[in-house]
Amino acid sequence: MKFVSTKDFRTSSAKIWEILPEEREMVITNNGKPVALLTPLSDTTLENTLAAIRQAKAINAVKSIQQESLKKGLQKTTMEEIDEEIRRIREESKQ
Repeated sequence: MKFVSTKDFRTSSAKIWEILPEEREMVITNNGKPVALLTPLSDTTLENTLAAIRQAKAINAVKSIQQESLKKGLQKTTMEEIDEEIRRIREESKQ
């Protein structure tokens, strides 16, 4: 996978668009940190690609929440405690 700085993306975008189909994916970086992913699309692949990306992001979000819960020891939370927390938040949102 090729990494391209935002500076290179600004100055060499024509070349990047040219090689993108061959590379398949390119990561855009800012100060060495990844900020975006470029991937070739077409009218026929757009919806499936977006759905796959959204699904992967959702899976990563759930994993992150699970890891945070483990760090906080929340895996020991009872259903009664969960129900109470939901009730409390619903009450707060009504106010």
